[in-house]
Amino acid sequence: MFVQGHLLIKCLCLCCTFFFFCFFFFLKKCLCSHQALENKKQHKQQSAFLPTSLASLDNALCGGLACGSVTEVSGPPGCGKTQLCMMLSVLATLPKRMGGLDSPVIYIDTEGAFSSLRLIEIAQRRYSEYFACQKRLLEMTSRVHLYREFSTQHIMDRLQVLEESLVETGAQFVVLDSVASAVRQEFDSRLPFSLVQRSKFLGQQAAFLKYLAEEFCIPILLTNQITVKFNDRPTSTLETTEEPSVEESFVTTALGTTWGHSANTRLVLQFLNTQQRQIRVAKSPVAPNMDFSYTVQSSGIVLDGD
Repeated sequence: MFVQGHLLIKCLCLCCTFFFFCFFFFLKKCLCSHQALENKKQHKQQSAFLPTSLASLDNALCGGLACGSVTEVSGPPGCGKTQLCMMLSVLATLPKRMGGLDSPVIYIDTEGAFSSLRLIEIAQRRYSEYFACQKRLLEMTSRVHLYREFSTQHIMDRLQVLEESLVETGAQFVVLDSVASAVRQEFDSRLPFSLVQRSKFLGQQAAFLKYLAEEFCIPILLTNQITVKFNDRPTSTLETTEEPSVEESFVTTALGTTWGHSANTRLVLQFLNTQQRQIRVAKSPVAPNMDFSYTVQSSGIVLDGD
């Protein structure tokens, strides 16, 4: 009788423990859902754009990077893609009166190109008066949440918890620099099976990023590489051994035609000479194709004439 009573008490304790954990998990989910709804309401009440601080480009895009959409910046190595990402990350943390979002930033670095020292330099040079205060500078760096993911599996794992990260941090700007690096290293587009796997990964990635942009009404910025197409066959600029003729080849964004439809807006960066570079609005729902010359300076991207 004593043994049966002891077992009964033990079973009751286990049931209570199980019930407690279930209740705690349910409560946590409810709180997260409530917080997510509150964040979404706040996001939707805010500006429809994140200004780039590049006046001519902002005018062309009717305000800047559209909230609720995905913007892709593509171009060759060294043209300033990461510089633009870091510059806009600084801008997103600024108060709204200065054109920022006054929010944290989630920055996913897949190439190891992010530099905290460069981030600080851009902030101090571009907004010298505001960041003259050391406290503000430290606060800005703490609001840029950096994740380094160098494989497609790690990138996908990060994207799967990105929604929760947006809720927890309150971030209103996401940067993925870049979408092409790990993909082009791991998948050989010449092999049918590899091409299928690559397309599947890119499709999942694009769908999830679009969902987050629309659901949280935030701007998402991606960087992409370029490739050379000749005779309808894409080849990396690093893989070509001969210089193709103009008639046989042209430069286009990497990852294929399917991925090309994923971004709402596409900006293409290219070299004009050793100093001068050019931003081209190659795809936009609000702007025609336009070109803007720029240089990369200590303060970040600077348009000619601005």
